[in-house]
Amino acid sequence: MKIVVTGGLGFIGSHVVVELQNEGFEVVIIDNLSNSSEDVLKGIATITGKVPVFEKIDLKDKPDVIDFFKRHHDVEGVIHFAASKAVGESVDKPLLYYENNLNTLVYILQQLQQKENSNFIFSSSCTVYGQADELPITESAPIQAAESPYGNTKQIGEEIIKDSCKVAPNLSAIALRYFNPIGAHESVNIGELPIGVPQNLVPFITQTGIGLREQLSVFGNDYPTKDGTCIRDYIHVVDLAKAHVSALKRLVEEKNSANYEVFNIGTGKGSSVLEVISAFEKISNQKLNYKIVDRREGDVVAAFADTTKANTVLGWKAKSSLEEALMSAWEWEKKIRA
Repeated sequence: MKIVVTGGLGFIGSHVVVELQNEGFEVVIIDNLSNSSEDVLKGIATITGKVPVFEKIDLKDKPDVIDFFKRHHDVEGVIHFAASKAVGESVDKPLLYYENNLNTLVYILQQLQQKENSNFIFSSSCTVYGQADELPITESAPIQAAESPYGNTKQIGEEIIKDSCKVAPNLSAIALRYFNPIGAHESVNIGELPIGVPQNLVPFITQTGIGLREQLSVFGNDYPTKDGTCIRDYIHVVDLAKAHVSALKRLVEEKNSANYEVFNIGTGKGSSVLEVISAFEKISNQKLNYKIVDRREGDVVAAFADTTKANTVLGWKAKSSLEEALMSAWEWEKKIRA
């Protein structure tokens, strides 16, 4: 069965490609290499023993999208990661985010609607919940006004998919709202490769630990949490990747209860920024140079998942601890800087 993974050379996408190939799926990767490297193909091949097909395409170019689906008319599913993803950058460059994250989604769905049967998995985010009224967050939590253009593109993206499914009974979709992916594959052949200054906590921690960054900034210590820093649900990227395979199988085997479904993907446990720093210091056996700075625009106080639905309906559960995920991220950092 041929599955397209857009953004398949990125952090999460590459780990999903590995899990798909390990399960026997034929994978075609689309990536424009704007935030990734073609070298990732070697890492995937080393792990799985198979090089996936790769096409360098910018999904903002509609004619190229049309041409791709003409040539790959036997595609049976798309897992869509190709999007810009930094909260802070989206505040500074909103139009870039709306163009990149929404136009590309529309162009893909237009092609899938024309097929006799198609399955679509959307890389959504817990940012759609904003600052939730209750924790842990269930899938029925109200969608709050987005705190950032990035979060807004995820909200609008879900609405676009839901509306598309209403008028195209041949299209089945699952949106996976995931929390904070971290870590690297246990083989240390693929991992997170941020271009420039990392926008996420863990790669900034590991780069500070290795000496690439002088100091880690902790954005605010006056939040209403146990230690004053923001709380997030950090999930090992391999656990997250396996959730995509579970979701795809649900669609392929026609076990879905509706042609649009939503699942939270997290660990169910919240960790503060200072707790993550402490856990890293423990697994790396070194002190981390960090300082408290002003709050960052767009950040919510706390977000962690109620994963009951994914656990029971998808039959999926996160297995790795925060320390295990951080250790894999640290081993990856040490390898790529060696």
